[in-house]
Amino acid sequence: MSLSPLKIILIGFALVVLGVVLPFLMVLHILESTFFLNFFSYSASLVGLFLGLIGSAYYVRLSKKKKP
Repeated sequence: MSLSPLKIILIGFALVVLGVVLPFLMVLHILESTFFLNFFSYSASLVGLFLGLIGSAYYVRLSKKKKP
């Protein structure tokens, strides 16, 4: 199953947003700050950043192949 570059970018964006929203909710004391939740939000942000970069590079690569 191959994902399109735009889907990869959107998944990365959602993970980065999740990585921002979770610590914000922890600061507001809506969510309890646990080690797992801190690690998960950091990991989501990092993976989302890399997925966004990979999706962008893949998008550029495919668009260069289409142009003569």
